[in-house]
Amino acid sequence: MQLHISQPTPVTAPYKDIFREETTGEYLSAIQLASESVARFLGNNKKPFSGVTPADLKPFFSTVDLNTPLADYQSLLQEVETIYSDHAIAFHLPQYIAHLNCPVVIPAIAAEVLISAINSSLDTWDQSAGGTLIEQKLIEWTCREIGFGPDADGIFTSGGTQSNLMALLLARDHYAVHHLHHNIKKDGLPAEATRFRIFTSEISHFSIQKNASLLGLGEQAVVKVRSDQFRMDMHALEDAIRLELQKGNIPIAIVATAGNTDFGNIDSLETAGRLAAQYKLWFHVDAAYGCGLLLSNQYRHLLNGIELADSVTTDYHKSFFQPVSSSSFLVKNKATLGLLKYHADYLNPKEQEEDGLPNQVSKSLQTTRRFDALKLWFTMRLMGKQQLGEYFDTLINTTAAVATILEEDPDFELLNYSDISALVFRYNPESNFQTSACSMNQHIRKAMLEQGEALVAGTKVQGAYYLKFTILNPLTTTDHVLGVMDIIRQHGEAWLQTQPVVLENACD
Repeated sequence: MQLHISQPTPVTAPYKDIFREETTGEYLSAIQLASESVARFLGNNKKPFSGVTPADLKPFFSTVDLNTPLADYQSLLQEVETIYSDHAIAFHLPQYIAHLNCPVVIPAIAAEVLISAINSSLDTWDQSAGGTLIEQKLIEWTCREIGFGPDADGIFTSGGTQSNLMALLLARDHYAVHHLHHNIKKDGLPAEATRFRIFTSEISHFSIQKNASLLGLGEQAVVKVRSDQFRMDMHALEDAIRLELQKGNIPIAIVATAGNTDFGNIDSLETAGRLAAQYKLWFHVDAAYGCGLLLSNQYRHLLNGIELADSVTTDYHKSFFQPVSSSSFLVKNKATLGLLKYHADYLNPKEQEEDGLPNQVSKSLQTTRRFDALKLWFTMRLMGKQQLGEYFDTLINTTAAVATILEEDPDFELLNYSDISALVFRYNPESNFQTSACSMNQHIRKAMLEQGEALVAGTKVQGAYYLKFTILNPLTTTDHVLGVMDIIRQHGEAWLQTQPVVLENACD
């Protein structure tokens, strides 16, 4: 019997959009046009935000038919600039002092071109080869800077939330294996899991609660320890551990923060580490923000005690001036990562491990994973630790100067001094007898967002609304911040003129 095989219908253009040797010309042209669009973004955006609203932009999207391609790259970039680039938040401008978004260094941007084009997947050796060794070298370097020994290891992650999830997962499973002789990976949660307790500051990152929930422990597993000067109170921590033991609960971990999100302050890592050792608890340090201190000659001592940790979270895309995403999860003892290991015959069979092939998927929650480590490699090899450290020192020194300015200005109330670069404050002049300070500062932030000349963040502390500076740009000076304070003052004064007199200055 003769088989008849139908031939595919030829395409009009011979795969002109697929990246390969024959399309080098089109690739170079596309990259050039995209680069010119980025240059326009830099040249046209003179303030952090355009003030655009969802209602302003949605009409443009309603006219887009994704089934009908545009004619060329010029048309595409014009469309994207209209609906995105012209309104994207400009983190590189010194008047952006809102969230934990840093400006990025050029070597890392250059690395992004290779990362996307070559498209390595950092799960197995036969998909990444040299990329695996680059990632491992950077992990080794970071572990050494932390003070870990030769048994340390880690993996690049998508961000601090994923890294903190890995930490709590290891803390949970490590306790179950070593104290209950129970394998959660195979048998699920033991009955005792309802009594597992994790201790962290009341102002630690929300991902601690979120991840406890994802791990089946529930938010009730997280014991929030009171803070003192916006750092976890170590006496209260020990009291909390003892209280949970008295209740018949099972402490499994302490999570200390090296740079909390709102205040930029660092828990006493040495004391927390000592307590973890005393009570035989997993000790994790969330240094997503504070990891930049690893670069610093002037302020590195603020991380003393981080070397006591069983695991550490770092976010290079917060404090190493890297594009999102670039983060890592690090452990003192690489054997603990075995709790994450799975073998798949098509991916990382055991015989490959026996042959010495390094498969990163064996210690990652992700399978397919971008080669984000290359950005940090470009940065370290061209700029080095010293230059990055000087950038980070500048942030801290500028923030200290700004704190003094806020404290001495009678129109502002400074709530905290920061170990790093986050200041919480509010506008509340002595002449304000007619309106709520909370309502006024909420209005100020909303008005600033609509105007876009400068951006600050907002937060609540014990129910009261405050504004926040997060200084992550070494180009931001005290003069820039004084200009932002003037904008705050203008919006505050305008608000006061519209408000009726009230008898009390309470928060909603």
